[in-house]
Amino acid sequence: MKKEAPLNALASYLPEGTFGQVMDFLTTYKVHLTVTRERSSILGDYRHPDGQGKGHRISVNGNLNKYAFLLTLLHEIAHLTTFNKYANRVASHGKEWKQEFSFILHGFVGKSLLPPDVETAVRQSMANPAASSCADENLMRVLKNYDKQKENHFFVEQVPLHGLFKTKDGRVFRRGEKIRKRYRCEEVASHKWFLFSPVYEVELVS
Repeated sequence: MKKEAPLNALASYLPEGTFGQVMDFLTTYKVHLTVTRERSSILGDYRHPDGQGKGHRISVNGNLNKYAFLLTLLHEIAHLTTFNKYANRVASHGKEWKQEFSFILHGFVGKSLLPPDVETAVRQSMANPAASSCADENLMRVLKNYDKQKENHFFVEQVPLHGLFKTKDGRVFRRGEKIRKRYRCEEVASHKWFLFSPVYEVELVS
């Protein structure tokens, strides 16, 4: 399901008070915005103009809470402004993109648009933005507070040692020890070991 909704319908996905600033970006750069169903691998996506009549295109998962939706959209807008300045001459999440994203985020802090915990996490991440919200563990923990609670779903770091959990594709793992920044987990069926982010969401298996 894709929603090619009128842009004014976008307000329902955003925190109160942010719609005007977001619309300024979308109208200035003539962005084609698509709200999509949940994608397990990405939260949002940016496609630059292709020379065949398609302009800037951004898609964002529609199942995100309002603060995660806003930050994901701004993340993709930063890719747009970076492309406008540097085309494909810089790394996708290099220092140029970090500067653009940090500059855009500055316009949304200090205005009581975000809850205090989200604002604090965003300010902390602005110094060196991560390649995705998922990669910013502190920000992920804070944003999860505003998700609709799903029964029996937790971060890997919340699963007890040797506890069993299931990923979205149905595979079952046993949580092991933390190795540096990630958890070493054994897939029950294959006995192979995999590394998981502490803030990867999984379902507990009783």
